[in-house]
Amino acid sequence: MTDDFRVRYAPSPTGYLHIGNARTALFNWLFARHYNGTFVIRIEDTDSARNIENGEQSQLENLKWLGLDWDEAPDKPGQYGPYRQSERNEQGIYQEFIDELLAKGLAYKSYKTSEQLAEERAAQQAAKQAPHYIYEYEGLTNEEREAKYADFEAQGLKPVVRFRVPEEKVYAWDDIVKGHIEIGAKEVGGDWVIQKADGMPTYNFAVVVDDHLMKISHVLRGDDHVSNTPKQMMIYEALGWDVPKFGHMALIINGATGKKLSKRDNDVLQFVEQYRELGYQPEAMDNFIGLLGWSPKGEDEIFSLEEFKEMFDEHRLSKANAKFDQKKLEWINNQWIRKDKDRIMPQLFDQIIAAGLISKEDAEKRADWLKEVIEVAGVDGISYTKQIVDLVREPFFQLGEVTDEMVDYLTSEDGRKVYDAWEKAYTALPDDADADTYMATIRGIQNDLEIKGRNLWNPIRIATTHQIQGPNLPEMLVLLDKPAVLKTMADVKAKYLD
Repeated sequence: MTDDFRVRYAPSPTGYLHIGNARTALFNWLFARHYNGTFVIRIEDTDSARNIENGEQSQLENLKWLGLDWDEAPDKPGQYGPYRQSERNEQGIYQEFIDELLAKGLAYKSYKTSEQLAEERAAQQAAKQAPHYIYEYEGLTNEEREAKYADFEAQGLKPVVRFRVPEEKVYAWDDIVKGHIEIGAKEVGGDWVIQKADGMPTYNFAVVVDDHLMKISHVLRGDDHVSNTPKQMMIYEALGWDVPKFGHMALIINGATGKKLSKRDNDVLQFVEQYRELGYQPEAMDNFIGLLGWSPKGEDEIFSLEEFKEMFDEHRLSKANAKFDQKKLEWINNQWIRKDKDRIMPQLFDQIIAAGLISKEDAEKRADWLKEVIEVAGVDGISYTKQIVDLVREPFFQLGEVTDEMVDYLTSEDGRKVYDAWEKAYTALPDDADADTYMATIRGIQNDLEIKGRNLWNPIRIATTHQIQGPNLPEMLVLLDKPAVLKTMADVKAKYLD
């Protein structure tokens, strides 16, 4: 472990683990593990109104499910704690530095009401000016400003603390991902709030204090944080601290629409929890997320977390937007399912049990049969484990409706001939007939009646399974209960052929 590389993932417990946040966590983890560094998790929970119950627990559980571990966190404290911002605030960690900035004259108390701010914004809009904060103490001495503070306090007003922006400065850094970036201080919209009226620090202030005190060396985060960087650099400079190396990863966009992936976009599942429920594999999620905005050498696309860790290179992070392609995720997950079906099988059992198709006890008693059903139903073609439910439901556990199209096949001249020949042949076969025997029997009917293709296969399928399409019929017949199939055939005959 080395302090040369200390990185962090700092979620807010205001929601569940989003794909974008999972990527931030994954790349920071890869960065730390590749360089034998330290991976820190810090919970940014100062926005108590938006925090959700179990939000922190959900974040950590889903990270663990993805196979990520950490060196320091609320549940694994190190020497730089506490690891929740609310607890750090209670200890006065932020207040110490706010007081320092106030004492240096680099920050000030502002008592403007929300109504005053709204009026200023409206006036700026009318004048076609970019929105910016207007400093209310221009030209006043320190003593005069302190007197103003006292007047506002006497009126019962509570202040926010604003940082005095050095408007002529330009903030520049060499971004790990995007290269050289320069942003003028004027572009941040004027003096900004570092402490809210309730005493809570704002994000852009607290994150600097935390990253400095926790000795974070590299800050790898999403592209949407580029605009925050100048504000944060102001605080580093004002407090005389070294600035960490920043890297801003490309936006994730909806591959279908080309628009930024938004949590309000209901056309795309965006939370790790949702993919877990559907039966996606953590290895596949890591694999897919690891390719969002990062490219390995070569043409291979299937990688384990360990392989990612070994070959990780931050210089291969892409400047171009990363496309979230649902079909690619499904393909990657299918590859991981097929890679080790024995490991996946218990999950498939659980999905079938959860759907109410079979009890847990029966699944355990008939495990060999159920495995064969899953194989025959087409496990190799599923994108996630929950899909197995619809594949095995009919005809192994339920029978579907006989449609008008099916009736037409059955009641045609060829259909009646095929049914009669199949009923006689199937009844005579032993209960333990194998797939080859069933196939030979059907081929025999084909030769005797000189009927082939759909006119041969569909009447047999419909009579035995109430299906036109499905898995290989001889293999299915091996797994179906013969007395049950005979009853199905008798019911079909009585209803449509007698």
